[in-house]
Amino acid sequence: MKIGNFDLNKDGVFIIAELSANHNGSLQTALDTIKAAKECGANAIKLQTYRADTLTLNCKNRDFMIEGGTLWDGKSLYELYEEAYTPWEWHEELFAYARSLDLDVFSTPFDKSAVDFLETFNPTAYKIASFEITDYELVEYTASKGKPIIISTGIATLEEIIDVIALCKNVGNGQIILLKCTSSYPAALEEANLNTITNMKEKFGVNIGFSDHTLGITAPIVAVTLGACVIEKHFILDKSIGGADCAFSLDKQEFALMVQAVRETEKLLGEIDYSLNEKRKNQRRFCRSIYVSENIKKGEIFSLENLKSVRPGYSMHPKYLNKLLGQKAKKDYHLGDRVEEYPHSM
Repeated sequence: MKIGNFDLNKDGVFIIAELSANHNGSLQTALDTIKAAKECGANAIKLQTYRADTLTLNCKNRDFMIEGGTLWDGKSLYELYEEAYTPWEWHEELFAYARSLDLDVFSTPFDKSAVDFLETFNPTAYKIASFEITDYELVEYTASKGKPIIISTGIATLEEIIDVIALCKNVGNGQIILLKCTSSYPAALEEANLNTITNMKEKFGVNIGFSDHTLGITAPIVAVTLGACVIEKHFILDKSIGGADCAFSLDKQEFALMVQAVRETEKLLGEIDYSLNEKRKNQRRFCRSIYVSENIKKGEIFSLENLKSVRPGYSMHPKYLNKLLGQKAKKDYHLGDRVEEYPHSM
């Protein structure tokens, strides 16, 4: 499966820098963040495409006020989205600039009009946010565009995950990536439950990634060891600029360290391999083998006094030592000679 020119089966882990609200209302900051994401080693920059009035009502009834210990308590939903959204008139320049840097770029649409708008830029993929997974009409419409569809599962039930996979496949789109996600901002480590990644691969039979809201870079590394093929992490140019998502975003130095750690993890994981390459074969010279430990005359009996399993490993395998004991030497040997005859029982 490919996202743009990136082959998930051959090219490793696809790393997404999530711009979200970290432009803080400045087009230049958004452009600078895209450039920094490229410099840090991200494979893609991801936008969010919505307007406040496509997400909620401009209303301050209690239902529409944010509470419960979040970073945004005291604001209305409308106020938050008005502050955080990426102006639609920026999209053309943001897409063009990312592509000029050879950085993949796509977005999360939050309603069908956003999908239609994004289609004009021919994105390589679409992302469905955790809180939109219950919007089956949006999922189905987005999937119908035939692009890879990346779906966060942070608040989804098992039944809903099964439903959205079926919706995508029903419109002919099997290019599905589910992201293990904890929809807390920031998410506590003990809430990540990353072992679910392995189970998701077995249960759903699609590509599995990880959308991370924990602090630091440990969780993405662990996710890769468990088989995550996509890592998504919020990215901010500089934490000093603040903003709605600053608290759980990585800055340039942190993101670059994460990318490096993920790439090193890929190398460490490698592939299942029991063969000995030339380097490993060469290292076998430091293992044990059977050597003559004192001079032996032809016809003399091999014993633990005149044979030993010692380093280096150029002589006979130690597994033959006990079988050689009691056997007569067929030639003269001197201290340090390799043993050149095998047990009679072989």
